[in-house]
Amino acid sequence: MLKAKKKHTPLKPPSAASHPGIVDQKRLESREEDAHLITQALRGDQAAFKRLRQKYHDAIYNLIYRIVRDKEEVEDLTQEAFIKAFTSLGSFNEDYAFSTWLYKIATNNSIDYIRRKKLQTFSIDKPIESKDSDYSFELPDLSRGADQEMISLQRKKMIDEAINTLPAKYRQVILLRHVEEKDYQEIAKALHLPLGTVKAHIFRAREMLYRALRKKMRHF
Repeated sequence: MLKAKKKHTPLKPPSAASHPGIVDQKRLESREEDAHLITQALRGDQAAFKRLRQKYHDAIYNLIYRIVRDKEEVEDLTQEAFIKAFTSLGSFNEDYAFSTWLYKIATNNSIDYIRRKKLQTFSIDKPIESKDSDYSFELPDLSRGADQEMISLQRKKMIDEAINTLPAKYRQVILLRHVEEKDYQEIAKALHLPLGTVKAHIFRAREMLYRALRKKMRHF
């Protein structure tokens, strides 16, 4: 009498989570890739910068969103974090993971943004009005003297000069974004450009501005 053949249930491939060794290997490979990209980036390879940004963009975006909770600002803060990281890349310590270093920069940048926003909530030189009466008065701003006024004007002049040195396509998007305060969609529509191109132009423009202003500030 023939015996029925037993059906063998195919084994499911083990998940990476169930094997810490696989996870560790992936982390090691990721760190090795980062180290290679950083070396290339420090040599001026723009493709390496782009790869690093693509690799960590979503993670940094989500991190900043959890801190700031303001979608209109998250993309700008994400770009700022990458710019600060890239301009300080020479000081990166390879004993640590690049992702950890990048997350710290993004976190600190987001906290600074929140602090600035809280300071802007109440301005001491604006009129204070009472709901129950028709009077208003102003508090004298003793913190701003002629020296600070001069410094503010000098800084504004430096920024304007730096913007004017940008190539036309970058100068245009910076002015639309930061002077006319248009959002990314409005800029894309105004310039008849894809949204991704607008974001890339703004990122590159900010990077160039940041470098130019750091150089000027050394002599300030």
